[in-house]
Amino acid sequence: MANINNRVSLIGRLGADPEMRELEEGKKMARFNVAVDESYRDVQGQRVEKTHWQSVVAWGPNAERVSKVLAKGRLIALEGKLVGSSYTDKEGVKRYSTDVQMSEFMALDPKPVEA
Repeated sequence: MANINNRVSLIGRLGADPEMRELEEGKKMARFNVAVDESYRDVQGQRVEKTHWQSVVAWGPNAERVSKVLAKGRLIALEGKLVGSSYTDKEGVKRYSTDVQMSEFMALDPKPVEA
């Protein structure tokens, strides 16, 4: 249990195709969102279903694999860590965001056949 301090495991579907970028230094980055479904019963016994959207970032070889293998709607399992950042928007308001920095992933459904 030496390395469990900042570990995230998710299973979900991509909301859109990954966006691939190549930065000035030649480093590659892919960004995408994953919809993670949750269901439970409320106090009245009614089934409640919720979808949580998680922003995911992949770097280097993982970014290249993501851009080749994943597409909107694919079901994946991924592991990574939470990374927080802040920025100032156009109106001068400081904003905060938290992304999952992916370390590995696996597609859980068959790759769609291209027409």
